[in-house]
Amino acid sequence: MSAPPNRRGLLLVLSSPSGAGKSTIARLLLDKDDCLELSVSVTTRARRPSEVDGIHYHFVTAGEFDLMRERGELLEYAEVHGNKYGTPRDPVESALKAGRDVLFDIDWQGAQQIRDILGEDLVSVFVLPPSGPELHNRLVRRAEDDEATIRRRLDNARAELAHYGEYDYVVVNDDLQASLKGVTAILAAERLKARRRVGLDAFVSEIAETL
Repeated sequence: MSAPPNRRGLLLVLSSPSGAGKSTIARLLLDKDDCLELSVSVTTRARRPSEVDGIHYHFVTAGEFDLMRERGELLEYAEVHGNKYGTPRDPVESALKAGRDVLFDIDWQGAQQIRDILGEDLVSVFVLPPSGPELHNRLVRRAEDDEATIRRRLDNARAELAHYGEYDYVVVNDDLQASLKGVTAILAAERLKARRRVGLDAFVSEIAETL
């Protein structure tokens, strides 16, 4: 018998309003899943004290970002809270061909662009906060933004929430471990889908012929 068919990689997109918990879920998921790698975005946003260039983001100037976009080097890009974000194309396409899964921590605009280009490979999850007041409290507890920035993030959250219906799955993050288990289950199920297996028809035919 031939070896079981290989699997094409998938793109797992996590989106949410700022502070709902998608980045924490993404970090915990990466810690426990060796078959998943993070797509490191480029951004014109200033680096926070807790962030490392090349690990959390590739921090670039506005000119460098625009040049990457003009060259077609970005799979998706968007402007959020006055800053530009984008996904380098080559690492993602290489991972898919090699059967590796890629995790995206991006907003609805980026998810929409990826859906248009690589929709067959996309698995999208929208993370909701349990309530509006809790979302505000989380942003305050994070202690990384001033009050004006927090207010702007909350204002933008209203527009972001309107796009939850465009996603394959929705997770309400009122309990972090339960939310992590939910996203883990989604990923496990999506990896087993028949359409992601390369050469599956030939493999099944060989099984049938040996019966």
